[in-house]
Amino acid sequence: MLSPIGAEVILPDQALLLARWQFAFTVSFHIVFPAISIGLASFLAVLEGLWLRTGKPVYKQLFFFWSKIFAVGFAMGVVSGVVMSYEFGTNWAGFSAVAGPVTGPLLAFEVMTAFFLEAGFLGIMLFGWTKVGPRAHFFATLMVAVGTLISTFWILSSNSWMQTPQGFDLVNGKVVPTDWLKIVFNPSFPYRLVHMALAAFVVAAMIVAGCAAWHLHRGRKDRAIRKSFSMALWMLLVVVPLQIAAGDAHGLNTRQYQPAKIAAIEGLWDTEHGGTSLNLFGWPDMDEETTHFALKVPHLGSLILTHSWDGEIQGLKSFPKEDRPYSPLVFWSFRLMVAMGLLMLLIAALGLWLRRGKRLYDAAWFQRLVFLSAPAGLVALLAGWVTTEAGRQPWVVYGVLRTKDAASAVTVNQVGTSLLTFVVVYFLVFGTGIYYMLHLMAKGPETLHDAAHSEEEGTGAGHDRFAHRPLSRPTDAIDE
Repeated sequence: MLSPIGAEVILPDQALLLARWQFAFTVSFHIVFPAISIGLASFLAVLEGLWLRTGKPVYKQLFFFWSKIFAVGFAMGVVSGVVMSYEFGTNWAGFSAVAGPVTGPLLAFEVMTAFFLEAGFLGIMLFGWTKVGPRAHFFATLMVAVGTLISTFWILSSNSWMQTPQGFDLVNGKVVPTDWLKIVFNPSFPYRLVHMALAAFVVAAMIVAGCAAWHLHRGRKDRAIRKSFSMALWMLLVVVPLQIAAGDAHGLNTRQYQPAKIAAIEGLWDTEHGGTSLNLFGWPDMDEETTHFALKVPHLGSLILTHSWDGEIQGLKSFPKEDRPYSPLVFWSFRLMVAMGLLMLLIAALGLWLRRGKRLYDAAWFQRLVFLSAPAGLVALLAGWVTTEAGRQPWVVYGVLRTKDAASAVTVNQVGTSLLTFVVVYFLVFGTGIYYMLHLMAKGPETLHDAAHSEEEGTGAGHDRFAHRPLSRPTDAIDE
């Protein structure tokens, strides 16, 4: 068999590997933008709500600024998501044929509920300042934020079902839904939904904090910059500990339903009785079935993964070789995620310490740390998704459909050509979008000459004043 460009087809495993790399590449680009959108949408709703409640123009000033960045990220998220839907048909026809009766309706529910809600109110949120009253506009902003969370609900339900499938029968090799409540609310769904939603809030908080830290370090210390820095650090102080707790609960659930994934994450080969050690670092070797250079802490694995001193955790040798995830990848992606989480926890704690000492806006070293750590939320997000998805291998639908059986009958050159095309196009298109977002953040919010005076006065937010401040005129009496 020949590819469309006439080259000889080589090994099917190579085509499968390239198809997996292509999907990993496109989904990694895609997940960044919805995460930013989810977090920023809620942030915008909070900003507008505070503006309506207090009348302080700094909140509306920040709303105008971050709504532009939200709009760019939202658009790129939609475009990158459309590309992924086509990949299911081109590279993963086996998955669509077998699991489509479940995943197809779940994605349709997402479109009919979340996407229509977002699309219906997004225009009002971005361009309706002179068309509707303040409460109507705030309602539109709330609906956009709610829409992003509803979208998260359906997407995570579909993904979680692939991790912990239930509520179906297999008929002639195809999935037939029997209980939609069990499908939607599958065993890992609540944990995964909370973990992802909190991750999006962490991502947004780190971006907002990093942007503010950049401007503070460059000498700009007006009220808008200080307010955004303060709000982001408060958010981190609340959300990061919650995320750690959610991750712990998610780990317990994963151990129950996907024990091979936990063993691969921990680089654990033998089932240890009387207490399991934790491999802090090391290099898992799939061929020799051991973890080289392991730095072990006795009983810590049991404490973390079973919440008991002598809890037992299955080792990878308990599972057939063909059912084992690739341990080196998930071992290190998990540790990267944890490292980023600890870094963000440190930043939140340092922020509280500096705030109590009234040095939050003057500590240049802290501003540099926050700015350089701004991508930490995104790095943790991507590392977490690598851990989740690679840890499910060799299954696409856990225990039901193997990855090799989900792929389309494509050739190495077909997938290789499309992968190369995606890489070039994505870096051009989305690279431009990311550059523009960074450009907007580098400019910062518009400087308002009397914002400080207006905030001290606590000017009200009446309908007439609200309606005469279009987005195209951000400096027109916002801070009166």
